[in-house]
Amino acid sequence: MAPQTTAAGGVEEEASTLRHRHTAAKNGGGGEEDGVASQSQPLAAEGEGNAALSHHRDEAGTHTGIIPSLNVSAGLLGFFFVRLWTAAIERVGLLKQPFTRQENTVIQTCLVAAYDIAFSGGFGTYLFGMSETIAKQATEADNPQNVRNPHIGWMIGFLFLASFIGLFVLVPLRKVMIVDYKLTYPSGTSTAYLINGFHTPEGAKLANFLWGFFQWFYTGGDNCGFQNFPTLGLQAYKNRFYFDFSPTYVGVGMICPHIVNVSVLLGGILSWGIMWPLIRNKKGVGTQPVSQKAVFMDCKVTGAHSHYHCVYINDEENSTLPVSNNGSPITEAVSFDDERRTELFLKDQIPRSVAYGGYVAVAAISVGTLPQVFPQLKWYYILVAYVFAPVLAFCNAYGIGLTDWSLASTYGKLAILIFGAWAGASNGGVLGGLAACGVMMSIVSTAADLMQDFKTGYLTLASPRSMFISQVIGTAMGRVIAPCVFWLFYKAFTDIGISVSEYPAPYAIVYRNMAILAVDGFSSLPKNCLTLCYIFFAAAIVVNLIRDLVPKKVARFIPFYIGSYFAIDMFVGTVILFAWQMINRAKADAFGPAVASGLICGDGIWTLPQSILALAKVKPPICMKFLSRSVNSQVDGFLGN
Repeated sequence: MAPQTTAAGGVEEEASTLRHRHTAAKNGGGGEEDGVASQSQPLAAEGEGNAALSHHRDEAGTHTGIIPSLNVSAGLLGFFFVRLWTAAIERVGLLKQPFTRQENTVIQTCLVAAYDIAFSGGFGTYLFGMSETIAKQATEADNPQNVRNPHIGWMIGFLFLASFIGLFVLVPLRKVMIVDYKLTYPSGTSTAYLINGFHTPEGAKLANFLWGFFQWFYTGGDNCGFQNFPTLGLQAYKNRFYFDFSPTYVGVGMICPHIVNVSVLLGGILSWGIMWPLIRNKKGVGTQPVSQKAVFMDCKVTGAHSHYHCVYINDEENSTLPVSNNGSPITEAVSFDDERRTELFLKDQIPRSVAYGGYVAVAAISVGTLPQVFPQLKWYYILVAYVFAPVLAFCNAYGIGLTDWSLASTYGKLAILIFGAWAGASNGGVLGGLAACGVMMSIVSTAADLMQDFKTGYLTLASPRSMFISQVIGTAMGRVIAPCVFWLFYKAFTDIGISVSEYPAPYAIVYRNMAILAVDGFSSLPKNCLTLCYIFFAAAIVVNLIRDLVPKKVARFIPFYIGSYFAIDMFVGTVILFAWQMINRAKADAFGPAVASGLICGDGIWTLPQSILALAKVKPPICMKFLSRSVNSQVDGFLGN
């Protein structure tokens, strides 16, 4: 996973990148229980796969500003390399035991953690936004105090300091979120189904690969293709109400509970169907302020919801399922498989002392050393960020568990605004805000990724401790490999970041402009922005209280600023599953997640070939675009002349 800021284009990029952020990974083998046995076997193969994927992600980030998900491609490449390796050592008699699904899970955890830094590292966003190239294109703050050109040394050091703390943030809550709350984590669930290899519909994967290939032919320009089909009309399309033919989120809708899918749709109707049109029609308020309001209100709603659950976890001895009918503990019968999974998941514990001690130790090191990398980022800024980071990480991980959407970039933007305003223009607030964005994004993204992988491990009976160690190894690999790959691009192409170049890094300037906006303080925010934030924060708390006090299911809030098209995709998925359950509930419950996994992963398989075609400068031959009758007449008249 998916990120970016002040204009409507920022919303588009946020949607595109977030949407593909956590697509399922990993194709796998069979086996039994112990994932610790031989995880060191394929590390060399992992390094090869990670370098290739980091190359694709770094180039994509600087070329378009949008980073596609390569999780499925990582799974395929990783599994391919490991199979080659195990076959080779088996021939010479060194392989003493078969390659198991638990080892497969641990390997994928390492590989995905390694290449994922191309997203949270900000090579096409906040980090490159610090450079002199981008500063010259901005309106102000291009002085040396607010400029830091990329260099491999400080980039590796900064990413090491900022990223590792995210590994310790949510470890103590893994039982609450996966066993007690039973959050679905759709990508983690679909990944587990593929690795387990049971009832995975190969035909569905092939069909979705071919569908992705078919759609590509019609995307020969901006806003072209089936992804921009105005299903409900052009006016609805302008307000982001349309079905974009995404098998990925149809599959996610089949995995997520019905109440979550319905609440996502209601949130889209409330925001893009009612609120934003009303705000936009107010005199003096344009699209840009609407987008800015959306970022703040989204953070307040999701933050209030997750704050409530943080307090609830501390106050209640018995945690309950978030979508249960009432506040009483869950009492339905638990299957033998679930009992076995829970037993193994809780057996191989990661001591809380390791989590708490690791967080404090890494935080202490970062507080002392990050100001040496960025003097504009004062030690007390970092301390405050680390105090609030666990709550924001919980917010993000909880949201991903429900809807599969990561909001790491949203919290990064929030950090830009808060710490940029705190530092001020005269104290290098632009650079300080961008650096704070990197710290927050790295923590929140890494923590959520680990929880997603824990869900996969829970379903594949993999050792949580082995997965945690694998995540640490992958994180360390990524913090070296990704900056090195970016550095090669930066030195090889001297025009990176220039708007007319092949690699314009379009969202680097967006992030920098947001930091420039931040140093002017809260007075630069749109009118009534903070008032709306307070209202929605309070409303989210009230809704949670009503849900727990009244024995009725109520809708859950979802990010307001992305648009409703993914909500329609998910609602289509939930309708399909609901109809299937009405016809044959037993089969729907048994095979529904497997079918959803096929939809999610089949769509993702096309990502790597699509990236290769883009890097080879092979462009789609056709642009399919939808116009109103009046605009079409104008186009016909123009072409006729």
